[in-house]
Amino acid sequence: MNPELREQASRYVELLRRHGQQDTWLPSGLVRRLPSPSSHTPESSSSRPSPLPTPRVAGAPPAEPTTRPIATPTAPATGTKTERLAALRAQTITCQICPHLAKSRTQVVFGVGDPEARLMFVGEAPGADEDEQGEPFVGLSGKLLSKMLTAMELTREQIYIANVLKCRPDMPAKTSGNRKPTRHEMEACLPYLRAQISIIAPVVIVALGSTAVEGLFGPQKTTISRLRGTWMEIDGVPVRPTFHPSYLLHNQNLALKRQVWEDLLAAMERLGLPISKKQQGYFLPPPA
Repeated sequence: MNPELREQASRYVELLRRHGQQDTWLPSGLVRRLPSPSSHTPESSSSRPSPLPTPRVAGAPPAEPTTRPIATPTAPATGTKTERLAALRAQTITCQICPHLAKSRTQVVFGVGDPEARLMFVGEAPGADEDEQGEPFVGLSGKLLSKMLTAMELTREQIYIANVLKCRPDMPAKTSGNRKPTRHEMEACLPYLRAQISIIAPVVIVALGSTAVEGLFGPQKTTISRLRGTWMEIDGVPVRPTFHPSYLLHNQNLALKRQVWEDLLAAMERLGLPISKKQQGYFLPPPA
């Protein structure tokens, strides 16, 4: 074999060995004539070549960071609940933790209602109407929620309403509708909601829909159909999961309405509110 070619082959094989490639295929006669790894003088760590970079498929998204930023609210511990909520709201208005949401939102949807409320409703994320008006539950779902409150003999001014996300989830260009918040978006925003819960100190929380439950407690191994009718807890406050009003709007089913109403009755019972016989019979099928 040409000595020069043999030397080049030797260098190439040695380079492969340095990078961990031991089973290099070469003609057996050549392998016998190549020097073994032990015959070379050890090199210092500084002279060794750096590891080869891990190849990435073209067009693949970059690897996600192992840690993600989350909100760190610093609401004052003193003052009235109204003052403390106002200070917290001021922090959410300037929040940039999710840059894509901060860029696309019209305004932050902080929450609305009585700071002294004993009953708190938690929804998922603002829709187009909420993003425009800056108030949760102002669309068709909000109108149905108001009717539910009327059946409970309550008003929106007597409760507090907030969402697990303060910004409307952005949508791809030239598309309409709403999308579910991502897990990271909800985790990043949850500290704001927990701060609201801490300030308001409600006796009962009603979580409206599976996304609200996921935002409060993380991903669940079961469906909202199985979670509703049960009690959960966050920061010492009992939480009653139930269907979102929009689900009822798309499923005009008397049995579903009754299930939601039973969850609201359970909340009323926890609150010690009077429940009339008429209320007990709402959304029951007519007698045969």
